[in-house]
Amino acid sequence: MNTPLRKRTWIVAGSVIVVAAAAWVLLAPSHGTNGNHSAAAGTTSGGVGNMAGMDMSSPGGGVRLTASQIRQFGVTFDTVKVRPLESEVRATASIAMDETRMAQITPKFSGFVDKLFVNSTGQVVRRGQPVAALYSPDLYAAEQELLLAAHLRSPRESSVPGVAGNSLNLLAAARQRLRLWDVSDAEIDGILRRGQPRRSVTLFSPVNGVVTEKNVVQGQSISAGAPLMSVADLSTVWALVELREADARGARLGATVLVEVNAFPGERIAGRVTYVYPTLMEQTRTIRARVVLPNADGRLKPGMFATAVLSAPQASALSVPSPALIETGDRTYVFVRMKDGSLMPRDVKTGRRTSGYVEILSGVDTGAVVVTSAQFLLDSESNIGEVMRSMIGQGPVGAAGDMPGMEDKGANVKGMQMPPASRK
Repeated sequence: MNTPLRKRTWIVAGSVIVVAAAAWVLLAPSHGTNGNHSAAAGTTSGGVGNMAGMDMSSPGGGVRLTASQIRQFGVTFDTVKVRPLESEVRATASIAMDETRMAQITPKFSGFVDKLFVNSTGQVVRRGQPVAALYSPDLYAAEQELLLAAHLRSPRESSVPGVAGNSLNLLAAARQRLRLWDVSDAEIDGILRRGQPRRSVTLFSPVNGVVTEKNVVQGQSISAGAPLMSVADLSTVWALVELREADARGARLGATVLVEVNAFPGERIAGRVTYVYPTLMEQTRTIRARVVLPNADGRLKPGMFATAVLSAPQASALSVPSPALIETGDRTYVFVRMKDGSLMPRDVKTGRRTSGYVEILSGVDTGAVVVTSAQFLLDSESNIGEVMRSMIGQGPVGAAGDMPGMEDKGANVKGMQMPPASRK
């Protein structure tokens, strides 16, 4: 026999010996006659050496543990029962200005900016605080008309038949014209008292807040209706919550929301849902909900990122703790403790998921006891038992009757036909 053939022969022979030896190691403890392996303390599977005494002879892939093994491996149990499921949804959010507390300072006449009293974005202003002084030729002419009407306010007869000759009507019309340009009655009375028009008129802030936008500089010409500044009251702000379609039902009007801002870790700010937007945002596939938050100290800044936690109680349902489930992708199952003490896997169908619990639609009944920890270790042992039963072609593990030569004394390869070695 040439050298390559001899090498292949020895490789085949070695592989057979290794397989036979491995099978003997797995099956020898089941006979209980080999003194060299008595330290295994009756391990049936031999899959995990530290789990001495684990019995995997239960049909259906079950596992049987002793009380000491349950304590050693930290196996815990819980009962399948009907519980009130409270849904907790976590979603991303961002802080935004309260649009109902925003105002623009916009003159209703054209003119020029004589002086700016508020000249930077972010400046804090109070309601009634002067923000700018404007000169307007149109407004100056209207004030002159007011003074003229006041000078001619003595009653006199009209030369036009059918038309009243009272100049008091002209004074009232001049006053109203100035009011429509947002000139206050106090300012009008001051003009009449002084007897001369003002060169410039002062604009005041309509709300308390912060200047968020400034579109004008000193000396600039302005037109009627052009916004000069925007002011926002930040004593309350909005948290705009982005909810997935599946979680949108939890955002009900009036629902309590806890907001965690990234700038203040560990601190939760309570608010309520005041509005749920009627449209879906196509780019993010989310539905936006509005939450009003108090911000008296001004810590919450528009643009900050946050996390919103929505809690909503739901109807009671049969459920198990979330850690009890083993999900492989193809199936979902739990380990149930049977009356004889064995732990058997049972396929289940799940429903709603809340914080800590999962609804069970089918698979186990009320009162069943399920494993809630160390179940993945049990799953691996159960799978080893199934593999062993498949290898030996029998139900219980340890029956090695169909594998002659696999005895406790070792792998018996005596009499195995080996290809004769060729002589050169």
